[in-house]
Amino acid sequence: MGEFDLIARYFTRPVRRAALGVGDDCALLKPAPGMQLAVSSDMLVEGRHFFAGTDPERLGHKALAVNLSDLAACGARPLAFTLALALPQVDAAWLEGFSRGLLQLADAHGCELVGGDTTQGPLNICITVFGEVPTGQALLRSGAQPGDDIYVSGTLGEARLALDALQDQAAAAALPAETLAAARLRLEAPTPRVALGLALRGVASSALDLSDGLLGDLGHILRASGVGACIDTSKTIDLIATSALSISVTGQFDADYLQQCTLAGGDDYELAFTAAPARRGAVAAAAQASGTAVARIGVVEGAPGLRLIDAQGRPVAQRYASFDHFA
Repeated sequence: MGEFDLIARYFTRPVRRAALGVGDDCALLKPAPGMQLAVSSDMLVEGRHFFAGTDPERLGHKALAVNLSDLAACGARPLAFTLALALPQVDAAWLEGFSRGLLQLADAHGCELVGGDTTQGPLNICITVFGEVPTGQALLRSGAQPGDDIYVSGTLGEARLALDALQDQAAAAALPAETLAAARLRLEAPTPRVALGLALRGVASSALDLSDGLLGDLGHILRASGVGACIDTSKTIDLIATSALSISVTGQFDADYLQQCTLAGGDDYELAFTAAPARRGAVAAAAQASGTAVARIGVVEGAPGLRLIDAQGRPVAQRYASFDHFA
C-alpha cells in the first residue's frame, strides 16, 4: 500500500463544516462571523509519550484528545484538525485501530480531519487542531485575580499510578490488575473536557489543561496573571480518593505518594481554572450542565509564589516536581 492509498483508505472523509478538506494542497476553514480561530498542536512520540505496543485504538483517541483538551482550556468549540503521521511500516491492522479511535472521538466532537502528512520513520503523531470561540470570550491563562477560587475538574493521579505500574516502579508495581486496568484507561484514553470549557466562558477568569502535573501547570497561570496561590492539599488528595480507584488505592499507598500523583503526576488532561467567589453558583451550574465534577482546591493570592497547606492550614514542606521534558 502506498502513501496516498493509505491516506485515502484510512483518513479521507467528506467534510461538513470545512470548506475544503483532505486531498488538496491546503484545507480551507471558514469560522462563523464574530468568531476567532483557536489553534493548538501536540506531538506524541513512541517511547516518550506512550509505550511501544500501546493499543492503537486508544492511541488514536489520545492523540486527538490531548489537542481537544487545549481547545477546552480556551473555551473553544472544535472545528477541524490535521494529522502528521510517521510510521515504521504500513500495518493495516494497526491503522484500522488507530483511525477508528481517532475518528470516533473526532465525530463525537464534530471535529473534521482536513489534511496532514504521512512519512516513514519512528512512530510519531502530530496533530494540529482548530476551534472557534466568540471574539473576546476565549479563556486565557492571564486573567486570574487575587481572591479568586481555584478549581480542578474530574479526578487526578490515576494516569501517574498507571505509568509507575507499567514502568514497574516500586511505588505502584503491585497495583491490583483491575485497578491498573482502570488507571491505564485514564492514561491511554483521557476525556477532553470540551463541554466544561464551553460552559465556563464568561464564568472562569483563567484556565488551562493539566498535562504535566497540577502544580507545574498551575504555575503557568500564576506567572501569566502575575499572582500567587495557596493550595489545600487535603482537597487535592481527595481528587484521587474519590475516584473509581478509591478502594484499592487509598488502602495501599501512603499519603505522600498519592499527593505526588495528584499534585505532580501529569497526563490527567483535566481543566484547572479560577473564578471569583461571587461566581461559585455559575461554576456549579457549568459543572452540572457539562456533566463534569469540579472541586475547589485553593485561592489566588496577590503575593507571588505557590504555597501548600494541610487541612489545619499549616504549611506543607514537601515539594512536588511536575514533569519537564528538558529538566
